[in-house]
Amino acid sequence: MFLTHLYERIPTMALRITGLGEEIAAVTGLPWHLPLEEWPEDPALAEKRGISRHVVRLVRASNDPDAEVYAVKETVSEFANREYKILRELTHLNAPCVEQVAVVEGRVDANGEELPCAIVTRFLPYSLPYRVLLSGAVTAHEITTMASALALLLVRLHLLGFWWGDCSLSNTLFRRDAEGFAAYLADAETGEFQKTLSDGQREHDLDIVHFNVAAELEDLALSGVLYPGMEPVRASEAVIRRYRRIWAALKERQLLDPKDRHAVERAMRQLHDLGFAVEEVAITIDGDTQMISFQPKLVAAGYHTQRLRDLTGLDAEELQAKRLLASFDRYNARENKLGISTQEMAKKWISEVFEPVISRVPDHMRGRVERAQMFHEILENRWYLSEKAGYDVGLDEATDNYCAEILPLRRDSGVDIVVE
Repeated sequence: MFLTHLYERIPTMALRITGLGEEIAAVTGLPWHLPLEEWPEDPALAEKRGISRHVVRLVRASNDPDAEVYAVKETVSEFANREYKILRELTHLNAPCVEQVAVVEGRVDANGEELPCAIVTRFLPYSLPYRVLLSGAVTAHEITTMASALALLLVRLHLLGFWWGDCSLSNTLFRRDAEGFAAYLADAETGEFQKTLSDGQREHDLDIVHFNVAAELEDLALSGVLYPGMEPVRASEAVIRRYRRIWAALKERQLLDPKDRHAVERAMRQLHDLGFAVEEVAITIDGDTQMISFQPKLVAAGYHTQRLRDLTGLDAEELQAKRLLASFDRYNARENKLGISTQEMAKKWISEVFEPVISRVPDHMRGRVERAQMFHEILENRWYLSEKAGYDVGLDEATDNYCAEILPLRRDSGVDIVVE
């Protein structure tokens, strides 16, 4: 009788995990028989978790401190499968977003009661939710650069024909990017792809982000952690203004002075400075006025990132890449007296400048800050120390000072990153 009763309470459906092949083994070992809110969570990970209307946990794949870290969110099956497919498509298009790992269905607890479906994404190293970034000492500049990062993220998504539907600070993760931030979509549950994203759909997204950001910053203001003097509505409006400036630069026609021989070059450089490569452009010259019409037709994000990767093999955020390329360009101009190819000089810069700086960081402090970001900050520290001393202190002294005075106070990621 007891066995029959027990059997009747065990659902016939089995645990079903759909996802990336190489990740399945690690995901399978997680405690899917427990409600997500009962999962144990590392306090260091918990503080890096943002606010969500769903139950979310950051977990390691195993007890190994070096194990992969995942974000797990409970939701309904329809939404989980839909979001998984959207994230897969966004990742395929090289959009800045978290990477989908798996959808887990057919969960039951120890009593045979059905548990919610879950979607698993890969933890984005060195990323932080906005509440963590804004809960400490923060400047108006940092809030401005966060607004710019969010605007750029929305532009990039719209260029791909993606309507977000719930653009907000809560649904975004931020990574330090030189003196600014890079923004990543962290929740795609409400989004959808369109064959052609209309102006009305773009404006709808802008209305949503305007309301959401203002409300989120107002909540911080009421909590007493928002930068003094920062007005939530004006900060939200800054996101919209930045979006419109970027969108206009990428999509609208510019009239250039025909007497300016470098007008077209400057227009191209403006797009490069925004982080976009111009793959196709239409240029026409008016027969009467001779005015030059310049209109981008096809642009691709990540201009500096791609150039740095092509030259050196290094991966970096856009502003980090721009700073590293500037360092390389100065090195190349100073050291290349024999007409050596740019590719060969890039290899020398890696071995003689970049790697020696990174290798100078003590082993126990590596992984606190992403390598490209650390190199940028050491260059900044070199400038600061040199101004104070009245002479160039050099990279070695700047690195040692950075490791002694700055790096011990920093940990951009909620997890220790293993550096080989």
